Amino acid sequence: MHVSIQRPSWMKSWVWLLVLYSIAGFFEASFWGQMSAFTPLYLTKIGVRPEDVSFWTGAIVFISIGLGLPFLPLWGALADKYARQPIIVRSFAAHVLAGLLAVAAGNVWVFVLARTVQAFSFGNSGLMIATLTEHVPTRRQGFALSIMNSAPAVGAFVGPLLGGPIVDGYGVRMLILINTIVMLLVTLAMALGYRDTHKGTDRGSLMSMAFGAVGLVVRSPRLRGLFAALLFGFSGWMMANTYMALAVRRLYPDERHLGTAVGVVLGVGGLVAMVLSPALGLVADRQGLWRTLRVLMIVVVLLWPLPALTNNLILFGCLWAALNATLSATFALSFGLLSGSATAEQRGRVMTFSYVPVNVAGIVGAAVGSLVTRWSIPAIFPAGAVLTAFGVVLLFYAMRQPAPGVTPELDPALA
Repeated sequence: MHVSIQRPSWMKSWVWLLVLYSIAGFFEASFWGQMSAFTPLYLTKIGVRPEDVSFWTGAIVFISIGLGLPFLPLWGALADKYARQPIIVRSFAAHVLAGLLAVAAGNVWVFVLARTVQAFSFGNSGLMIATLTEHVPTRRQGFALSIMNSAPAVGAFVGPLLGGPIVDGYGVRMLILINTIVMLLVTLAMALGYRDTHKGTDRGSLMSMAFGAVGLVVRSPRLRGLFAALLFGFSGWMMANTYMALAVRRLYPDERHLGTAVGVVLGVGGLVAMVLSPALGLVADRQGLWRTLRVLMIVVVLLWPLPALTNNLILFGCLWAALNATLSATFALSFGLLSGSATAEQRGRVMTFSYVPVNVAGIVGAAVGSLVTRWSIPAIFPAGAVLTAFGVVLLFYAMRQPAPGVTPELDPALA
């Protein structure tokens, strides 16, 4: 017997969907941020020797992301073949299972399994963006996307800031347990809080659709250019976040309160992003996504070297807040370019890859940072400018390439 759930009319509006997706993204990113920030502290509690913590911290990221990324085409194919909402709910359920495993972990291998299960959540953001863009009026898409995509950026910075006192008072295990309960509530909200009207195409076999999703990106000059542009554009951002603690330590050598200082610098940067991203989204609605993003990336190139020129922590924090907020807005608006560069039939599969540039950028940024920091910690900032400049060049290349299913006369990239 089929049971139909009657939802209030306000739960069917695009505003409600935006609020629901933004809240879910905030808590998901907060969980990711806290797991990343406090993993070194937790490893010593589950039997890892202090001298091995550095190795396992990097190994866990490599193993979990390495095993999670190959499943992205499968999630996109399932969403396009059947429905998006169950695949989105799947991702949040993965966080719940990962949290339970992490809480129960008595050794490093169980914790590695927990982080790997958490990586099986990849692909949800792209599907949510694809769904949201199909509900939001065209004149409000820049604003809506900037809000939705700035929420995870804020969560990633605010999460460790709020989690620090819990770790100090009750331990990492308690923080993970709290996150697991929150993610369970989010999972239920995503399952029951809205009804997705998207209908799957059910065309072809699942494997052919999954491999075809990779082919969609490879065969499209526009998408190839965009993915490369965003990868370089965000590599500097990931590099700066990886080495931010060392950059702050150079200006604030008091080890007793160093964690608080790092948290405040990152937290303020996230809060400024929460205000600036929606404002720039409104600008994008008036001026166009492509034009706005081109200008923002050029501004980022000019802002990058400035934090390296000061020895004052307060001024450094202000400059980083401005740079981080502009990068966050660029990140938020970039999803609109990817979504608009695919046909409606292909959008779900293409958007499951939407976080791949920033995930790979984390690897590239860390690699570049490991080289430039041997010379100087502040060198990460001009290095970020160079990486972003490559991204700008590639963005100009991408905008000149044809988009599938869009005639040149109607292509907003050429406007």
